[in-house]
Amino acid sequence: QLQLVESGGGLVQPGGSLRLSCTASKFTLDYVTIGWFRQAPGKEREGVSCISSSGGGTNFADSIKGRFTISRDNAKSTVYLQMNGLKPEDTAVYYCAARRGLCSEFYTSYEYRGQGTQVTVSS
Repeated sequence: QLQLVESGGGLVQPGGSLRLSCTASKFTLDYVTIGWFRQAPGKEREGVSCISSSGGGTNFADSIKGRFTISRDNAKSTVYLQMNGLKPEDTAVYYCAARRGLCSEFYTSYEYRGQGTQVTVSS
């Protein structure tokens, strides 16, 4: 079974950058779509960005456009979320998830999910 592990989270000051990684084990990521989601305290989980197996990226959240970039390196079985210009409202647990088929902003449509990594943006 495909297993996903997120890494790269941490504490960063406003305006700073982080790069999150979603690494697969047991199976290759070549043929799956990977989505990034986040859940802030007291809020519902929301879709952030997604990248299809062909490499096409989609941003779900208007608030991250121009600041976050998703990419994938199939040779390393890893999908990245480069986050620049971080704001306090980006504070959340970030999750990656995998599914067959096209990008979807619905977390429950992803068959495989990671445990999450905490991102805290604070001065």
